[in-house]
Amino acid sequence: MHLNSTILKLRHISAAINREILTTLGVAGCVLVVRALGLLQFLELFLFDQFFLLRPQETSEQRVVIVTIDEGTLRRLGSWPLSDKKIHQSLEKLQKYQPRAIGLHIFRDLPVQPGTDELTATLKTMPNVVGIEKISEQYSDRIPAHPALKPQQVGFNNLLFDADGKVRRNLLYLHDSQNRRYDSFALRVAQLYLRQENILPTSGRNNYLRMGDTLFERFRSHSGSYVNADAKGYQIIANFPKPQCLPAWNEQCGRHGWGFRQVSLLDVLENRVADDWFRDRIVLIGTTASSLQDFTLIPYSSRLMGQAETFAGVELQAFFISELLSATLDQRPLIKVWPDSLEIGWIFLWSYFGSITWWRSQSGRSAFFTAIILCAVACGGAFLIFILDGWWIPIFPAMLAFTATAIATGCQVIYVNNELKRSTDFLHQIINTIADPVYVKDRHHRLIVVNEAYCKLIGYAYNDVINQTDYSLFPKTQAEVLIQHDKLVLEGNQPSEHEEEITNSWDETFLISTKRSLHRDAAGNQYLVGVIRDITERKQYEEDLIRKAEELHRSNRELRQSEDKLRFLAFHDPLTGLPNRKLFMEQLQESIEWSRKNNLLLGLLFIDLDGFKQVNDTLGHEMGDRLLITVAGRMNNVLRSSDTVARLGGDEFTIILRSIPKLEVAAKIADKILTVMSEPIVLDNNIARVSASIGISIYPLSCCGARVETTEEYRDTLIRQADTAMYRAKHYGKNRYEFA
Repeated sequence: MHLNSTILKLRHISAAINREILTTLGVAGCVLVVRALGLLQFLELFLFDQFFLLRPQETSEQRVVIVTIDEGTLRRLGSWPLSDKKIHQSLEKLQKYQPRAIGLHIFRDLPVQPGTDELTATLKTMPNVVGIEKISEQYSDRIPAHPALKPQQVGFNNLLFDADGKVRRNLLYLHDSQNRRYDSFALRVAQLYLRQENILPTSGRNNYLRMGDTLFERFRSHSGSYVNADAKGYQIIANFPKPQCLPAWNEQCGRHGWGFRQVSLLDVLENRVADDWFRDRIVLIGTTASSLQDFTLIPYSSRLMGQAETFAGVELQAFFISELLSATLDQRPLIKVWPDSLEIGWIFLWSYFGSITWWRSQSGRSAFFTAIILCAVACGGAFLIFILDGWWIPIFPAMLAFTATAIATGCQVIYVNNELKRSTDFLHQIINTIADPVYVKDRHHRLIVVNEAYCKLIGYAYNDVINQTDYSLFPKTQAEVLIQHDKLVLEGNQPSEHEEEITNSWDETFLISTKRSLHRDAAGNQYLVGVIRDITERKQYEEDLIRKAEELHRSNRELRQSEDKLRFLAFHDPLTGLPNRKLFMEQLQESIEWSRKNNLLLGLLFIDLDGFKQVNDTLGHEMGDRLLITVAGRMNNVLRSSDTVARLGGDEFTIILRSIPKLEVAAKIADKILTVMSEPIVLDNNIARVSASIGISIYPLSCCGARVETTEEYRDTLIRQADTAMYRAKHYGKNRYEFA
């Protein structure tokens, strides 16, 4: 049974793998292989950049201000690198405005006279200053921070570049070969700011970095569209903000038209700044002069045409810091990616959409417009989800799978339609040589080929039948039956024969037998071929035979019911339904034989109602009968399922107690009977009370003194002794029991 069930399941699974599924699996599998080889990574990252470019500007970022060392500052100060004295003066002036943190994005590992001692003293007294360093496994490539800065005031500014030279990931911290931890410049500055909000970094789920309620999920080598990317350290995919400029900032927002407020270092040194520009904010000091070449590419650098736009290194750090602050304080979404399993399912889903777009469409034009709409909805939805919640949905592989599947399916559709036309022409020639009505349907239940006999049977011309369904030719109830039988063959792939009813165009109703079978051509097109026979006369003859058989069966059933009723009346009391004296004697004799073989005790109770005659005389025989029925029911309720209660006649009852272990069991049952008998009985508006006198005899104990040998003698002895005990109970005051 289990083997047959397994084989049936395998057949159903095999039938479900049709052309759509096979095309989907093939194309989606190829796309996944190409993607796993990294051949789509460049295109996916390019599309990812376009989402950044198209996103609307966000709320202005007033927590971060950039103090720039631009070309004008370099010309005015006349040297590069700036002297320690100029940096010392800049820090002292900025500190007067009480910023939360100052990020010095300038390498200062070597002294630049004059002012080295002053700068060293200043840095030692400013705990809110963070300097930069460059870390590397090669000692010669390392650039340390200023020696006056404490370790917690130093952050590295190492960047992670993708294959196209852009920075899309933010490296927050990493460990060296000796397991020493180094924090990034952006993380150090952000933590200084958040510390005054009583927010400290902690470890969250899966040891992910948590700041406040925000969990910064770690970048993996295959996150998003990346393939075998460098995942060293603790990285996140940067969700670069796009803050708008406030009108009050005038031209202090840089060359992009949006971003962070930028103030020239020269304006700071010459006191051309307002007090509230820096108070309680993060101040970043860095170079933006084009001659210093401290620029990098980010997603906002992408352009469909023209030269890519670059961003200064200090601006990049401002993006990183702003993202950390807004994610922690404002719950701005971080970039989130799907797990691999969901991405694979997403690609398979769009591959399937590409397949069904052609197979289910009625024309190539409708399939083309459907494909355009689906692609637009997918891209628009992915962009909307990106800007609202930060999800990076892999659109390009899905669209590639969709397009490739649609093209492959379109080629198959053209081939299938050509084969369909050739097959219908051939079938039309064949079935016209058959005398019986024959039709051929496609998988949509449309009639594509019929012969002359079929047209004659249903009363329609050939041109009125072709490309029609049964709903157009027959009454709805008949059409539903016909189509249901068609489905059984189309879905089960097994021939079948069904008897059906049809009404032709002249309102003549026929009973037909239709043999259906499924056929396929070289292109895999399915054809349902039906061959019809008129069985109206045969069915009428069969119905006559069935009607006569039913009449005979009904007569036999009524006879058996009469026999059963007579048999019941012969062995049961007609009033209470209990076994009568005859059945009681048979059951008692059988019970004695069984007890003898199994060496068990058997109890016999003789019961006579006390006060029944008075009820009969005062309330009438009808009430007396109802009382007897009630008494019989009460006794049945207190007995075991193996016991038997019988009515011998009048108000006399007997009970056979089978397989009792000891005499006390019979006494306990007798007590129960006395209890239920003494309860009042309501007869209409009258209350009747009766009791019982019970005599008990026990086999074989009650037969020990008598000379008995046969089962009949045992039976008669038990009855006689139980009857004698019952009269003794009446003599001793009634409402009691006595043992023989």
